[in-house]
Order: sequence, then structure tokens, then C-alpha cells
Amino acid sequence: MLVLGDVVTDVVACHPDPLAPGTDTAAAIRSVPGGAGANVACWAAYRGLADVRFAGRVGADAAQWHARRLTDAGVRAHLVVDEEAPTGTVVCLVNGAAGAERTFLTDSGAVLRLRPGDVPPALFDGVGHLHVSGYLFFAESSRAAAVEAIRTARERGIGVSVDPASAGFLAQTGVGRFLDAVAGVTVLLPSHDEARCLTGRTEPVAAACQLSRRFPLVVAKQGAQGALICRAGEVVARIPAAPGATAVDTTGAGDAFTGAFLAARLAGASDAEAVAQGCRAGADAVVRVGARPPVVRDRHPAGA
Repeated sequence: MLVLGDVVTDVVACHPDPLAPGTDTAAAIRSVPGGAGANVACWAAYRGLADVRFAGRVGADAAQWHARRLTDAGVRAHLVVDEEAPTGTVVCLVNGAAGAERTFLTDSGAVLRLRPGDVPPALFDGVGHLHVSGYLFFAESSRAAAVEAIRTARERGIGVSVDPASAGFLAQTGVGRFLDAVAGVTVLLPSHDEARCLTGRTEPVAAACQLSRRFPLVVAKQGAQGALICRAGEVVARIPAAPGATAVDTTGAGDAFTGAFLAARLAGASDAEAVAQGCRAGADAVVRVGARPPVVRDRHPAGA
């Protein structure tokens, strides 16, 4: 599998009490590797997919650190080093008083400077699936790179999935522009908020079903309510959320879902089985700080 997307440095601030404007709020703060696309790649490798490749753009300030973290996770990284823009940084405010819900402050940095030429055709050799992070569709340069990658995948008969990534950025960029860019995608994996933004429908089932008239398979993530699988305007399965411990940090739960879902599907699981695997990974993700799975030290990316 090839994942095209974002790799960023997450600064995670877990505060047990609500923020106190104008003064101090105690928090536990850590800097960890992140980025929706990179997270998906790491979770797919963690769930047993043997050859996971990731392509993205990163600043020179943290390129080696991120490359090392991806390699440690079992991902073969193709990182283009940007000498002008810094690595993207996201401040994740995790509110312990609201079920570990997170709010992001995002500086995309080098992420959105990805160019079509940054993704060489050889990266697609032997690839069975392309996954594209929705964050790439929110700027002209990276959107062009994503559209070109989708075109290349379709020409080679490779399936393509997209996670819309951010309801806020979708609204700013424009729903029509996003939908035009992802034409031809075979699997869409929106959250409830993203599905609502893309359709204008507030009811989860109605939003997911409407999207499935445009995309062959829609897997609509519903958080604590599990996920919906929709095809041709109908719900074909409802998968409950996996039981889990109390959430510590919900950052990256959707990425964990996507990575595990794609790994299971590529291994031959049915859609329902793959979604159940995704739900389990999402439950595993929220009980630890940061958006990545544990590092398996004796695992190496295929071909390394």
C-alpha cells in the first residue's frame, strides 16, 4: 500500500480541567510524530501489512527525526525535504473534562507544498492500493499532487481511498472543489462531521447514503457509535464500536481506524470484518497519548 499525505510534529497538551482564558491551565505536554497520512501508514504496518510506503513533504528541521520514526514503525518512507518551509506542526489540545476530545491548531508548513513531481511513478510499482490524506486537498500545490497520484493509480488499476480529514478545512476550501478533486476514488472514509459538510445532511445515515451514490464504497466513521458501510445509496452494514478503556487522547483514532481497515481489506477480509478491525484499532488508539501505535522494534519495512 502507498499512502500519500501529511507528516507533522504533534504537540499534544492534555489538560484535565477546562482551559482558563487569560491565565494558566495545568497540562501534560509531549511532542510526538503525527500527521493523518503518516499515522494511517503506521497503523497499517502495525496491523500486519508487510509493505507500506509513505510519501510526503517535510521541512529540513525535522526530516531525519520523522524518517526514523516511520522506519521504526515498519513504513518505507519517501520524504521530500523542503529547504524553505518548516515541518508542519499541530498543537493538539486534549480536554480531559470533555471525554478527551481534541481541538487542533494547525500550521501545515511543508505539507501543503507537496508537488506532483515529488511522487515518482516507481513508488506505485507493486502497489495494490493508494490511500490519500484529505489534508492534501486544501492547497493548490498539494491538491495537484494528490489528483495526479489518483490519476496514476486509476491508470494502473489500483484502488484508491481518501479520508476527507477536516470538516473545518473542507468548508473553507469548498465542497465542490474537494469532490471534483476526488473523482474516481473507490473508497471514501468520512467522519460524521465531514459527511455532513460534504452533503449538507445532518442525519448520519442520510449523509453516508448520499455519498455512496457518488463513491462505490463509503465507510462512515461514527466515533463511539461505530461505523456505517454504504453502497449505492443504502446502508449494507452497521458495525458497533469496539469496547475499550477510558479515552486518554482521541487524536488519531480515525487514522488508526483507517490504517487497520485498509490493512485487513488488503489481506482479504470482507468489508464488515475490515471495519470491525478498524473499530478495534480506534479503541486501542484512544487509550494512549499520541496518534501512532506502539513501536515494534524488530519490525523493518519491506525492502529495507
